[in-house]
Amino acid sequence: MAQNKAEMTNKFRTYVRKMADYKEAVAVLSWDVMTCAPVRGKEQRAEVIGMLSTELFKLGIAPEMGEMLDNLSDTDTYEALDPVTQAMVRELKKEYDKNKSIPADLFQAYTVLTAKAQVIWEEAKRNNDFVAFQPYLEQIIDHLNQFIDIWGYEGHRYNTLLDRYEPGVTVEMIDPLFADLRKKSVELLERIQANGKPSDTSFLRKHYPAQAQREFSKFVLQKIGYDFTAGRLDESAHPFSTGLNLGDVRITTKIYEHDLQMALYSSIHEVGHAIYEQNIAPELAGTLLWEGASMGIHESQSRFWENIIGRSEAFWSCFYSEAAAMFPGPFAGVSVNAVYRAVNQVQPSLIRIEADELTYNLHIMLRYELEKALITGDLRVADLPGAWAEKMSDYLGITPPNDAQGVLQDVHWSGGDFGYFPTYSLGNIYAAQLEAALSRDIPDYREAVRQGEFGIITRWMKEKVHRHGKMLLPAKIIREATGEGINATYLIAYLEKKYTDVYELA
Repeated sequence: MAQNKAEMTNKFRTYVRKMADYKEAVAVLSWDVMTCAPVRGKEQRAEVIGMLSTELFKLGIAPEMGEMLDNLSDTDTYEALDPVTQAMVRELKKEYDKNKSIPADLFQAYTVLTAKAQVIWEEAKRNNDFVAFQPYLEQIIDHLNQFIDIWGYEGHRYNTLLDRYEPGVTVEMIDPLFADLRKKSVELLERIQANGKPSDTSFLRKHYPAQAQREFSKFVLQKIGYDFTAGRLDESAHPFSTGLNLGDVRITTKIYEHDLQMALYSSIHEVGHAIYEQNIAPELAGTLLWEGASMGIHESQSRFWENIIGRSEAFWSCFYSEAAAMFPGPFAGVSVNAVYRAVNQVQPSLIRIEADELTYNLHIMLRYELEKALITGDLRVADLPGAWAEKMSDYLGITPPNDAQGVLQDVHWSGGDFGYFPTYSLGNIYAAQLEAALSRDIPDYREAVRQGEFGIITRWMKEKVHRHGKMLLPAKIIREATGEGINATYLIAYLEKKYTDVYELA
């Protein structure tokens, strides 16, 4: 019997390894489409991605997979499995039970649709042409609603989409959490606008040659812990990261020659994701557990590095000399403290990825509310640009001059990633909780940052978060790392402390 269990386990793990290989192939092709594939080849590439994704989908719902999961889920058998295989069974059974009723042709149509939609979105954004993208978005929402009906849902229909990215989190949890965060953020914003002492940011918008920005970003990323022998930095229309395997975790950035912050902070943001995946336990390779526990946990790492570390005074004390050497003109006569204050200025803006820490969450709440309305049918896609502009005016006091800077600015909806946006704000909340726990465990970590010793942080994060991959559920990771469940008070306290300092508020 023991031998039968061993054979069953080996068969299962070999099968899953094949799925992981398909997943890596799809990821490589998707990265190619988003970075360097020629325009005329992208449509055919979308077809190939759709075909391979469908084959992967079929493997996940095949009768053979169902039989293995049934056998391995048997109580006696399951309890005898090693922890990694147990987690594999848990995660794959959840996906199997969810997807086995989806017709393969429906899934293939959806994957081809989203692959093509991402190409159309890029063109629509470039040409400020929402009408060109509208029918693709309508079809994506129609497909998602078909999936929701197949998967089922409890409470709000949107809960099923949230669960894809943040297991265990619901609309009923997020609504009050976001309402309180919005209230406190707006109150702090009003204090800053009424009584804050603004700093000069003009030097950040001087000329920063693209090549010098690339070199500076690479210097920073390597210093804070990104392994370039297991990754690379490229450019794309929208910055992203993709983990292909333990030895290949890639990131992209976007460079504006009159904006130092765009490339630097998008690079640091994406490298937060990448450092996470580069530090997942090697034994999880090929198990489909070699990925983040959830998108909220993933975003906690990117937002931690981008903001809590990257916008700190300690960070700029560390990197000031290199920046001044790389950009002697713009940095002439500018102090470390001036840079720190400048990169933390608050200014409601049109573009989410360019938003400051304080107003960023308002961008997320806007998208979250629009997504819910689109899924329930309370908002038509045709009316989306107008609804976007109205909420931008209500939340941030500004109105987009065109759709390229409004409703078309993000890639997420073209890929069908409804339910993803809330995880950015959840990531901010988790990041502040983790920083509080890090401060308790290593009170002098900021001095280590000032001295360029970032390993002390990555080792702590690896132990508490990274190494687990998808072995643990996100709620358990946060509770074990911080000693409590999700708690937004740390983020609010962090923002209050930072902006009281930056703006010299009373």
